[in-house]
Amino acid sequence: MFPLRPCWSCCFCCCLFLFFSLRVQGIPKDPNAAPEQVHLSYPGEPGSMTVTWTTWVPTHSEVQFGMQLTGPLPLRAQGTVSPFVDGGLLRRKLYMHRVTLRGLLPGVQYVYRCGSSRGWSRRFRFRALKNGPHWSPRLAVFGDLGADNPKALPRLRRDTQQGMYDAVLHVGDFAYNMDQDNARVGDEFMRLIEPVAASLPYMTCPGNHEERYNFSNYKARFSMPGNSEGLWYSWDLGPAHIISFSTEVYFYLHYGRHMVERQFHWLERDLQKANKNRAARPWIITMGHRPMYCSNADLDDCTWHESKVRKGLFGKLFGLEDLFYKYGVDLQFWAHEHSYERLWPIYNYQVFNGSREMPYTNPRGPVHIITGSAGCEERLTRFTLFPRPWSAVRVKEYGYTRLHILNGTHIHIQQVSDDQDGKIVDDVWVVRPLLDRMLYL
Repeated sequence: MFPLRPCWSCCFCCCLFLFFSLRVQGIPKDPNAAPEQVHLSYPGEPGSMTVTWTTWVPTHSEVQFGMQLTGPLPLRAQGTVSPFVDGGLLRRKLYMHRVTLRGLLPGVQYVYRCGSSRGWSRRFRFRALKNGPHWSPRLAVFGDLGADNPKALPRLRRDTQQGMYDAVLHVGDFAYNMDQDNARVGDEFMRLIEPVAASLPYMTCPGNHEERYNFSNYKARFSMPGNSEGLWYSWDLGPAHIISFSTEVYFYLHYGRHMVERQFHWLERDLQKANKNRAARPWIITMGHRPMYCSNADLDDCTWHESKVRKGLFGKLFGLEDLFYKYGVDLQFWAHEHSYERLWPIYNYQVFNGSREMPYTNPRGPVHIITGSAGCEERLTRFTLFPRPWSAVRVKEYGYTRLHILNGTHIHIQQVSDDQDGKIVDDVWVVRPLLDRMLYL
């Protein structure tokens, strides 16, 4: 018998076949250059969308996109890459990529992938936001999700796949905490939300759990409109003007007391401008992490009568309740408390219902919604034994809020209970006649 000899030509052909097969399948040449943690945000410019992702080595930043589900992606957009060094002991370095797509057709679905010749993401889909005020946006709103125990996330993923939302509002406290384990917890969280955040604009505001290293993980990982690194900004969506701000500037004064004043003056200018535009966008909606009011059984700021967010520094400087009331803010979203609570229309601890029969029709004060029960490792927060007179509904269950801005006069708010398999446990309409807005013009 002759000994078996390796067929070098066959081996070479097999290797060559494997090499080209991997190239066709899109396997990256360098795993460190493979995009991950892909997410979207709306930069505030009609017909645009920003794609943000992470790599572990510096690469070019490109998005390929088109309208066909299969086949080549004919459109190209380039952007920027910037290094981010976490403040932990290992000083881990990540590379943050940002590309803004422009000229998008309103309401049209796009397919995209991001990366470079060194590695591409898988394909994702999103629908460009419609332009103008004459449409009815639907949003998911929540805070306090967490990388550990993100209870609401599976249902949010299913909702997203079914096309239920146009955008997400995440009202602070993301990973618990993004800086932990040298920012690896932040990486894990961003991977977890990718199925939602790569398909919808994921709009954010900072919470107390983002504070470490002067909010550096929050600032680096998200791409919000404006020039404040996502601490405060505003944008228009359908018939609403949405304002995101930082309650945390009132609590972490070692990063600069001037931040409180800067944000306050920006808020006033933005509210003045929004009021002049009430005829086109009648609703003004705010989102900030720590509430002014709450009826939870803890010692958080919202349980104190002169809360910092409500009354300002030293109980008199740069308080937000008077400012928001002066400019007629309609709806205020908060989180931080790991529960859901809806307040009666309120100002200065006084209930200002529209009427006894229809309290949320033409309310004479803003409506507060606290929606901080999406998950997180700290578990749910209990309420005080005796309800406050200004508290309308309290739910100690995991869940999230659905917001439907139907038109210029009607907003629909629902609370989804994840503990009860998606049951709607609160349902309310806020109604304001357009003539009522003329008071603020």
